[in-house]
Amino acid sequence: MTENRANGIAPVTAPQHSVEGFVKEFLHELHFGQGVTIDRASVNDQYLALARTVREYLMARWLETLRRQRDAQAKSVAYLSAEYLLGRQLDNALIATDMAEIVEEGLASLGVDLGTLREQEVEPGLGNGGLGRLAACFVDSLATMNVPCIGYGIRYEYGIFRQTFVDGWQVEQADTWLSLGAPWEFPHPETAVTVHFGGATERYTDDDGVERTRWVPAWDVLGVPYNYMVPGYQNGRVNTLRLWSARATRAFDLAIFNSGAYVEAVRAQTFAENISKVLYPEDSTPQGKELRLQQQYFFVACSLRDFVDNVLPEDFDLHNLPDRIIFQLNDTHPVIAVPELMRILVDEQKWDWDEAWAVTQKCFAYTCHTLLPEALEVWPVELLGRLLPRHLEIIYRINDDFLEEVAERFPGDELRLRRMSIIAEYPERSVRMAYLATIAGSKVNGVAALHSQLLRDKVLPDFSEYWPDKFTNVTNGVTPRRFVRLANPALSDLITDAIGPGWLTDLGRLREMEPLADDAEFRVRFREVKAHNKRRLDALLQRRDGITLPGDAMLDVMVKRLHEYKRQTLKVLHIVSQYERIISGELDPTSIPPRVFAFGAKAAPGYKMAKQTIGLINHVGETVNKDARVKGALTVVFPPNYNVTLAETLIPAADLSEQISLAGKEASGTGNMKFALNGALTIGTDDGANVEIRELVGDDNFFLFGLVEPEVEKVVAAGYHPSRYYEENPLLRRAIDRIASGAFAGGDRTVFEPIVSNLLHEDRFLVLADFQSYIDAQDRVDAAYVDTEAWTRSAILNVARSGFFSSDRSMWDYIDRIWHTQPLNGR
Repeated sequence: MTENRANGIAPVTAPQHSVEGFVKEFLHELHFGQGVTIDRASVNDQYLALARTVREYLMARWLETLRRQRDAQAKSVAYLSAEYLLGRQLDNALIATDMAEIVEEGLASLGVDLGTLREQEVEPGLGNGGLGRLAACFVDSLATMNVPCIGYGIRYEYGIFRQTFVDGWQVEQADTWLSLGAPWEFPHPETAVTVHFGGATERYTDDDGVERTRWVPAWDVLGVPYNYMVPGYQNGRVNTLRLWSARATRAFDLAIFNSGAYVEAVRAQTFAENISKVLYPEDSTPQGKELRLQQQYFFVACSLRDFVDNVLPEDFDLHNLPDRIIFQLNDTHPVIAVPELMRILVDEQKWDWDEAWAVTQKCFAYTCHTLLPEALEVWPVELLGRLLPRHLEIIYRINDDFLEEVAERFPGDELRLRRMSIIAEYPERSVRMAYLATIAGSKVNGVAALHSQLLRDKVLPDFSEYWPDKFTNVTNGVTPRRFVRLANPALSDLITDAIGPGWLTDLGRLREMEPLADDAEFRVRFREVKAHNKRRLDALLQRRDGITLPGDAMLDVMVKRLHEYKRQTLKVLHIVSQYERIISGELDPTSIPPRVFAFGAKAAPGYKMAKQTIGLINHVGETVNKDARVKGALTVVFPPNYNVTLAETLIPAADLSEQISLAGKEASGTGNMKFALNGALTIGTDDGANVEIRELVGDDNFFLFGLVEPEVEKVVAAGYHPSRYYEENPLLRRAIDRIASGAFAGGDRTVFEPIVSNLLHEDRFLVLADFQSYIDAQDRVDAAYVDTEAWTRSAILNVARSGFFSSDRSMWDYIDRIWHTQPLNGR
């Protein structure tokens, strides 16, 4: 307390850590926060009061963390990400504070059920898939490891969208995740940041006679910060996630309103708030592209300004900025931060170019999350110049200086200069953001061993030749606190009983479970956990979607973003081929183990083929589920609006994890890690982190199929003709013909014709080439599942050998290879 007063900070006292203390605080929040008594409170009143009570137990730790960070002035990580797929916050806060038992007992004494209040929470709609969930896992790990970190992103008012199905087709609805209150956030409008757009630049001479450039913007918006606490696991540290919401600088014009032009009076407000309305606005239109670029610049401009003005001490010498911060660029979305920092240093701080560039290059590192060329963002010069004219000038200067260096090293190699230029000339003049990030970043990393190698060899080969030491690998990971402890409490308890506590922060200790795979009694207990988790999933799906799962069936799960390269169509072809074999009499349904095929996926609103695939899955499911000839053998379920909350119940129940992307296309995958850690076996290609999973768990505990990446290259180079596979494989032909016949569309052949035509004439991701290998692997799955003891042994070994895939380990790799920062209390 004395130290706090000496620093001018009022002492903060945490609430009493007891059942009585909790009940007192909870009732206080209910009475004076919600304005109701316990007998008149709604479930939402109770949930909001509970959330605010629990967050009070974190706030003293949070404020103390901020104080310690100010005092230490230690190097921090600023994680810049367009997505944070956080999941529900209540349970995470309860395990971080070790309050779950106290809260449950205290609520029960008031006649309130904790489980009911858990269900009331709506998870923040701030992300889409793996990228956002990875960011959430990383900030969780950094807090647990006592590493100073601040996450920066956007507070999307409606998130991506809420998925519903109408007649089997995806329909997007606004995700109103804020409508019932947001008790975990702290708004700070008094520290809003002004962000400029448009206008032009002009040259002028400063007081020292130096010719300089300044940006004269045309319009601006405010960025209002909303802080979220990111607690470490029972270690007292609470880091910060700061999300920005866009507001108009002049939101309401009274004179215009009084003239009767009511819509015009709030036009500025509507225009500004569009920036943080939704995640990834549909960008097939020029307006959509512009809004995306506005979003990206908005959040990085707010974040850099916030760090420089509010986090650093007032007298801080920015020449020492690399000693205080590393800005990690989570994919290409935040790369416009590079010219923004240069603008701050050159235009505002009046530094010369070279000293500004030297500092900037030490302050950024870039993570590439893709191997798909279309996913590497490229912005038209016309758009970037119109929206951010000064930044385009800075990018041109960076590019000119870089190409001069390349020309000196490779004289006369004009083609190399064209390949390495940040500015692409064809098909339109545009800025390649991945190139800018690579040139500016101190390090560039891929997210799995294979991905990092392909990144060097195929995506950025000229750059890896130019800077071989700049490229490194950090294989992704997932936080075991959420995806084992919270998602799978029964397995968590079993592990603790077997090897003792401590593994949640040292996941490598799961190796101690290996001998138990040969313990018959342990295998029985492990199967009991899996059966419990299946019952839990069945109960959830009945409440949530009216879906009932058949008992005693293998749960075969494919949950991920809907994209052609992830090959959900290959999974559908397996289902249709099995259906075809059974109804034709070729396959006796009693000869194979019963299977539930569970899907979860959202398709981007403008991605027509992905939405067609969702329609096909649902229509195949409707037909299969109604057909008495396959009843009990094949069941297809596709609960809508897959999210973190559903994942936490679905993944622990899974027996088989589908990771079937075309080799060389998936960067890493983190769903594959979550499934393995929860005792599901993987069927997959040698792609992304599958490679490392297979190496760790062993070939006997993994179902491998498909072409490897060099074989994919050869097939494509030789001229791929998918129709040849259709003609030569009778089972594949029958499956595709059944789809083409309209059998899953009421006899209408036109409904799924786009999918059939794509498979037969284009098949960009070699679904047909890998079909037979996949079917053979699925037959091996059926045979393996019948041997219950052997399957259980493999499932236990998957858990025991997957400790490498902790996001804590990923963070140590970033610290050692890229960031060179340290926990405040040492490693």
